[in-house]
Amino acid sequence: MSAKKQSLTQCQSLLVFLSDFIDGTLNDDLCQEITSHAAECEHCRIVVDTLRKTISLYHECADEQAEIPGEVRSQLFKTLNLQDYLEP
Repeated sequence: MSAKKQSLTQCQSLLVFLSDFIDGTLNDDLCQEITSHAAECEHCRIVVDTLRKTISLYHECADEQAEIPGEVRSQLFKTLNLQDYLEP
């Protein structure tokens, strides 16, 4: 197996545990393996960092009530084929 294919296989097998890793519920051995792999693999490091940042931003904004302009909301619902759920 080529080094690139082997690395991709390792990435896929480790990223399956990403949610538990981020939540801190993964066992220490797998945490260390993901940490070590991400230190060497830029792509996985970006995935881990992006997920952490996304969760952080969500928590920062969770209590805020964002106002979405009516036209933007309508377009979003139309794009997602959810027009039946728009309030008149």
